[in-house]
Amino acid sequence: MTDPMVSTLPDADMQAAPQALLRAAQRAREIARQTNTRLVLVRAGELVEEAVTDPPPAAPEKRNAT
Repeated sequence: MTDPMVSTLPDADMQAAPQALLRAAQRAREIARQTNTRLVLVRAGELVEEAVTDPPPAAPEKRNAT
């Protein structure tokens, strides 16, 4: 089974796209939390407004491969 958040495209920019999308989503949640604004998401093909009240999840630590 392949990870859906890993790009299989040869272009280096596209390799970074899945992680960039995750960062953008996390930032949108942070801004929504700070401004008390609801997020608009698509879930199961339906537009859903969601209040963000929970604290952000802890980011996994990055390890340097040296």
